[in-house]
Amino acid sequence: MEKGTIVEYIDQQKIFCAVVMEANDERVRLLNENNREVNQKTSRLSHSSRMRLKMNGGRDKLIASIKETAVRRKLLSEHIDIRELWEVLSPMSEWVDLSTMTQLCFPNNANGDHEAAVIRACFNNRIYFKYNQDSFFPYSEQEVEKNILREKEKELRNQMIEDGGDWLKKVLDGSETELAEDKTSLIEILKSYYLLGKESPHSAVGRAIVSKAGVASAEKIFDAMVNVGVWKSTHNIDLKRFEIPETFSDAVLQRADAIPEGVDFKVLAAKRKNLTSLPLMTIDGQGTLDLDDAISIEAEGAYYRVGVHIADVGEYVAKGDVIDREVFSRGTSIYMPDMKIPMMPPRLSENICSLKAGEVRPAISILFKVSRYAELFEFEVVPSIIRVGQQLTYNDVDLMVDTDESIWTLNEIACNFRRKRLSNGGVQISIPETSIRVFDNNDISVRKLDRESPGRMFVSEMMIMANWLMARFLADNNMPAIFRGQPEPKARLYSQKKEATLFQNWMQRRMLNRVIISPNPESHSGLGLDKYVTATSPIRKYFDLVTQRQIRACFDMEQPYSVVEIEKMLQLLKQPLMNAGKVQMRRNRYWLLKFLEKHIGAKEEAIVLDKRRDKYMILLTTYLIECKLGSSGPWNLKPQDLVRVTISHVDARRDVLTVDLG
Repeated sequence: MEKGTIVEYIDQQKIFCAVVMEANDERVRLLNENNREVNQKTSRLSHSSRMRLKMNGGRDKLIASIKETAVRRKLLSEHIDIRELWEVLSPMSEWVDLSTMTQLCFPNNANGDHEAAVIRACFNNRIYFKYNQDSFFPYSEQEVEKNILREKEKELRNQMIEDGGDWLKKVLDGSETELAEDKTSLIEILKSYYLLGKESPHSAVGRAIVSKAGVASAEKIFDAMVNVGVWKSTHNIDLKRFEIPETFSDAVLQRADAIPEGVDFKVLAAKRKNLTSLPLMTIDGQGTLDLDDAISIEAEGAYYRVGVHIADVGEYVAKGDVIDREVFSRGTSIYMPDMKIPMMPPRLSENICSLKAGEVRPAISILFKVSRYAELFEFEVVPSIIRVGQQLTYNDVDLMVDTDESIWTLNEIACNFRRKRLSNGGVQISIPETSIRVFDNNDISVRKLDRESPGRMFVSEMMIMANWLMARFLADNNMPAIFRGQPEPKARLYSQKKEATLFQNWMQRRMLNRVIISPNPESHSGLGLDKYVTATSPIRKYFDLVTQRQIRACFDMEQPYSVVEIEKMLQLLKQPLMNAGKVQMRRNRYWLLKFLEKHIGAKEEAIVLDKRRDKYMILLTTYLIECKLGSSGPWNLKPQDLVRVTISHVDARRDVLTVDLG
């Protein structure tokens, strides 16, 4: 290919006319009509003409000649009727070379301009011919119909991008505030792109709309949705992102409504131990409605008969029915500062299954004889009938611990049981809980709860004991269940004999190994127990319901799950549980950051956790939230150092918390 040859190439779905400035066997350096020099492979050229330009007239003259050629070829291409050409050639159903195509379109004195015009015409209308190295093949009628449909869809898509970009720009600059009915499809595309990014089926269109609007980031879509009232400024995006349902289907609600509230005492009594005379109490947080466990204690000489009684959800929810399928798909209840999403319909979780005071309920009871030093003498697990007498809160219990003998005794047994667990290698991690509540007017309350208060501590230990004993019961009956084990921690940072600091507790939690969940019992290092299950929250957790059903199966109250069925459930529930955990954790963090947005400039105490390259990771002790601290200053901080920082910037929606030292 010689210098001065006029060529054409395709870039960004557009044909450019150019002149060869320099050439070798495989590549050419071109000067195009826009006065831009480009390198191209010769194989990538769409057309090479026999026409050459004189190179000695200066660059400006050369550019003018290229532009003139491009305009001439464009005008020639507009005179070509591609459909008419296709009607002539389609019956032949064979490849046609460029020369023949050009002669058909321009029978007299055709040259390189005419050839280039044919290529341009076919490029601009790709419905009728496929093109390959200076040859053309007519599509069949069926293919042409498909191509016409594709082009219409492309046209609609381009129009959507054009209109969508204009609309998005207007909404963001405030010149459009109303949401018109004809924008429904556009809204769904933008929402999908915002929520799923590259995984969205509308990713390409959504990205193009954002680009057309001149928006730097897809994050602006959220602002647009708020501006037109599609979302609130505090909208929980993760519920959509992880496809977590907020309501129940009509079929599930209808099935729940069909379950009678009352229980047939005589029918239940035939297969259950009547424990309605025991003094039972529930102990939960204030406002809790899904009460799934109760505790009782009676003196037996120098010993005590303690009972942990769990709502028997299996009595109401049968395996495989419409409610069971729904709760299985959810896996767990989700508790967030601004809302709760129950695993079960409220009629069950807050009424029929809930251990409400004064109501007779079927239960699974774990009864054990212990000394006040937590020496275990015997235990039994039985289906039962119970009636709760007292509905207490943790605060109630904290106030009663020094005056109520039953509460005091339970607290002492719990303390001693914990000591036994720790002496067996258990790891006690004592970190306060950050309680965040959001009220109807979006006022936010943030406070720390002491997990070691008497009420919370002894309820926790009683549930651990009950779960341990149920694990022993299931293992003794060779019944598979959802057992939990845990290997030794990667390191032990402190002795259990003395109280650890907040830093030690926080870092020890990082040293714990993952819990192993399987159908077979294994030792649980973190708890210091030889085997463990969780079955004390069947209203809130599907794993607990499964294990409770296995206990029921030991009494021939239903068919047990097989090992294979349990293993399949573990796999199927892995993702829903992971998503629920993310939503819960991220929503708590969001509302905490929302609270801190109003505390810009506040000074807070922090503990240095570790150093990572150009930053320190620190823990704000008041709020128990980790954040980064730049390390570009003259200071040299070490883990455990206490520092004072100033909150300088917070953006809850973008998960940003910035602090400065001092």
